[in-house]
Amino acid sequence: QLQLVESGGGLVQPGGSLRLSCAASGFTLPYYAIGWFRQAPGKEREGVSCISGRGISTSYADSVKGRFTISRDNAKNTVYLQMNSLKPEDTAIYYCAARSYSSCSDYLNRYDYWGQGTQVTVSS
Repeated sequence: QLQLVESGGGLVQPGGSLRLSCAASGFTLPYYAIGWFRQAPGKEREGVSCISGRGISTSYADSVKGRFTISRDNAKNTVYLQMNSLKPEDTAIYYCAARSYSSCSDYLNRYDYWGQGTQVTVSS
């Protein structure tokens, strides 16, 4: 059974850092692009970052460029999102998702498998 499990969320002060993890099971990660998405209360789910199947290419939303870094360890079947210089507007539930292609997509409906999400709260 294909499964994605996020972890690493929590409460952090503005300017702080968190590292989210997305652990995959039931499928071989190098063949899948992995995206990170987030959804704040009352807002639509939006793309944050994506990494291609073999990690050759990455993309970021303008709002997180220079602060967030996506990476993957295919040996551990895990994708990470390092989040630095966090702002209150980064508060959301963060989801990882897998696409059955090695290339990324900006469209949520192009992703086939989703995790349950992890809460990130940035507040003083």
